[in-house]
Amino acid sequence: MTKRKVLFWIAVLYFAEGLPFGIAYDVWPVFFRVHGVSLREIGLMSLLSLPWTWKLLWAPLVDRYGNRQHWVTACLFVLGATTLAILPQDASQPSFLMWSTLLLFTTASATQDIAIDAYAVDVSSPKTIGSINGARVSAARVALMVGGGGFILLADFTSWNSLWVALAVVFFLLAGAAWLSPRVPLEASERRHPLAPVLRWLLRWEMVPVLAFILLFKVGDSTLGRMVKPFWVDEGYSLKEIGLISVSLGTVLTILGALAGGWLTNRFGIFRALLWLGLAQLVSNLGYVAVAAIDLPRASIYVASIIESFTQGLGTAAFLSFLMNLCDKEHAATQYAILSAMFALTRDVAGAFTGIGVESFGYAVFFSLTTVLALPALALLPLIKPRIKGSDVDSSVDRE
Repeated sequence: MTKRKVLFWIAVLYFAEGLPFGIAYDVWPVFFRVHGVSLREIGLMSLLSLPWTWKLLWAPLVDRYGNRQHWVTACLFVLGATTLAILPQDASQPSFLMWSTLLLFTTASATQDIAIDAYAVDVSSPKTIGSINGARVSAARVALMVGGGGFILLADFTSWNSLWVALAVVFFLLAGAAWLSPRVPLEASERRHPLAPVLRWLLRWEMVPVLAFILLFKVGDSTLGRMVKPFWVDEGYSLKEIGLISVSLGTVLTILGALAGGWLTNRFGIFRALLWLGLAQLVSNLGYVAVAAIDLPRASIYVASIIESFTQGLGTAAFLSFLMNLCDKEHAATQYAILSAMFALTRDVAGAFTGIGVESFGYAVFFSLTTVLALPALALLPLIKPRIKGSDVDSSVDRE
């Protein structure tokens, strides 16, 4: 495939990947908070994201059976069906059935992520990895803007039930698009035994600092993000402001940050991108610290949101390039699932306590703690530098 064709399908598939995550991460906290659900319950809702952590348990099935498109298409149909299942339930008093529905939603999303992420590794090479990650982050963020900010914005003008129906239709349409994406041939003999080579790859002493780095690199950013939307609500900002500034404009800026981060990664290499873009990601948390701690003009939160969103895109593009760089193509589903699950573990477990943290310390102290959480990963960078592959891997993409 040409580079242009690869980037097109990466954009389509990562729109499909980003949409359900945006619903869970951006829409659900606002939806349930507006319906009177407590901050404690909203924080604990982070545990519904555990399928994104535990997806490594069934990732070998994706490597072993079928092709990437089979898995993505089936999961998108499940996402559409579970979205429709939200309609008859009471959001103000979430029942066991509601939590089960949301858990099935996140499980289907996590499973399609396995196949889509593996597809990205299938078509990547060291010389295109930055562009691919810029495109995938951008497409996922467009999905966040449409399904997150757009969804919240429209909730000010129409009913939530109408929006859930529209979202389900989008998932069904994406299922058809995913089925049409080009297949990538893989070595059949290697796919028959996905676990043994993956275990040999994982269970090495040199992987210890790599796994520690993956656990820690985004934890400061993600714990801040979990309480940003409730902070806007509690500070008296309208749904329109949240949808337009925090989500929609934030998404545009994250896309620009991801494209810039992808270019910088291609230009200067993964290691230097992780260092400098990781520092930028850390410093950006201080904007929310200032807004929460000091009596600033109302629009100051807009500035904090703009800086945080842009640097989030920068750091994410470099981080995803690093994860893809570690994977082999024949076992990409399992390997990438393990690596992304490690990242998701700290995001979800730490996220479960964010509501308790805010209730105990207040927003200002909590946001300060998220900045401190970003430091340990940067200290590990010298140890992970030898694990970053060079440009000696054959390209699977014909560049124009």
